[in-house]
Amino acid sequence: MVNKENKEVLLSISNLKQYFPIKKGKVVKANDGVSIEIYKGETFGLVGESGCGKSTLGRTILQLYPQTYGRTMYYGRSLDDMAPKYFYTTIRNLPKLREKWQELEKKKEQLEAEYNKLSEEQQFAKHGELDTAKKLAEDAMLNITKIVGGFIIASDLSPVQSIYEKVYSLSKKISGLLDQLQDAEVNLADAEFSLEKGKGNKSKVDSCKKCVDDISKEIENLRNELTTVRNEIEGMRAAYQNNPEFLKYEKFRDDGIDLARLNYNEMRKLRGDMQLIFQDPYSSLNPRMSVGQIISEGMQAHNMIKRKDERMQEMVLKIMEQCGLAPYFLHRFPHQFSGGQRQRIGIARALATQPKFVVCDEAVSALDVSIQAQIINLLQDLKEQADLTYLFITHDLSVVKYISDRIGVMYLGNMVELADSQDIFANPIHPYTEALLNAIPTTEDESRKELQILEGDIPSPVNPPKGCKFHTRCAYCTEICRQVVPEWEEVRPNHFVACHHKRIHEESGEKA
Repeated sequence: MVNKENKEVLLSISNLKQYFPIKKGKVVKANDGVSIEIYKGETFGLVGESGCGKSTLGRTILQLYPQTYGRTMYYGRSLDDMAPKYFYTTIRNLPKLREKWQELEKKKEQLEAEYNKLSEEQQFAKHGELDTAKKLAEDAMLNITKIVGGFIIASDLSPVQSIYEKVYSLSKKISGLLDQLQDAEVNLADAEFSLEKGKGNKSKVDSCKKCVDDISKEIENLRNELTTVRNEIEGMRAAYQNNPEFLKYEKFRDDGIDLARLNYNEMRKLRGDMQLIFQDPYSSLNPRMSVGQIISEGMQAHNMIKRKDERMQEMVLKIMEQCGLAPYFLHRFPHQFSGGQRQRIGIARALATQPKFVVCDEAVSALDVSIQAQIINLLQDLKEQADLTYLFITHDLSVVKYISDRIGVMYLGNMVELADSQDIFANPIHPYTEALLNAIPTTEDESRKELQILEGDIPSPVNPPKGCKFHTRCAYCTEICRQVVPEWEEVRPNHFVACHHKRIHEESGEKA
């Protein structure tokens, strides 16, 4: 379980939108403004009816689908070690970006002034336009402040640009050396393995060790130089510490990596950190590749091992053992295995790159109940052994209750409720969450009431309902639900919900 007193964020998703274009200029709003944080070492469960956007969210976080809008901040790597191109582009265009933000801010303020003069009925009609203007202004501001913080208000941006260009230049050098270090470490491991098997010589091992040491020392020197430059930046900040306007924007400064702004090659470097376990254990494995080839493919792609390396078989067998696969499976093909065995192969493939974050996309839904339990227990064991973080996507509430630390409930592309696993089952607040829980079959004596099936179908994501998307199926619906999108709020400690009538239900003691 995640230590609630000492949570470390691994991924922070803000206002994520994923739209898919279809004919005649229309779009499918698969994810429509999702904001969540996923903590290091936790299992974040994601539930909802089919078609609500769960799988799309998981794949968009991994940037398998380039997200339409929003931020996905990743803290598993240092921004200094990655040196993404968007960092340099932002610094080089700082004056223009600030000017654009100021224009959007003025437009937002004008719309707010006009909005406040309207009647309540007219405000309902204009709410969407104002909300869009606010988000555009905020997005433009965050593009700058995530990197330079409160320096956005500096009258002269030249010193800011100059010192951050130094940061980027040093980070770029470090990033290149880290790639060289990985290659050198692979060469060293190969040489040591060959020597151990009596096929190599000590001089080659010594040469590889020297190469690793030399690169490591060069990286250390550059990091020290980077620290000096960072100290200069802190010195510049000291001059603004009594400026409320500076502090207002300084709080947005963020050392995370914005996955949505990475280019193809940059994102590819992070693929090893973030992996996916597919739903279908049959179609997700290449039928023409053996188990050994399937598991080692990712290791080779991420330069963890050389092609046809003698160490490969040993490394693959170790991963297979961890995933409960017999050594003699190594040269067999997918068609020779059962569904549960195939899913274990898929898990081994995902873990072969030593990831930090794994999306389990309905990873047990295609399996028999008895096999589901085995796979879930395996995932739990692997999580503890490798300090993994899971996004566990499922429509099965009984499964998600067992494996998850926290649970998020999605409906038609939006997150409607989020809380600790026990809390969301004991005290559901959103009507949709309550409806899902009431539809779970149970054999408990105190729950012999008939199942309450949620009536109606999920509306089309191409043309979703105005206001709260759940209002077409909600027993508590009022006029505000039909017109205004509910805010995402923390109604109890660590319990978030988006519902206009949450306070009514809490005060009355009702579950809805």
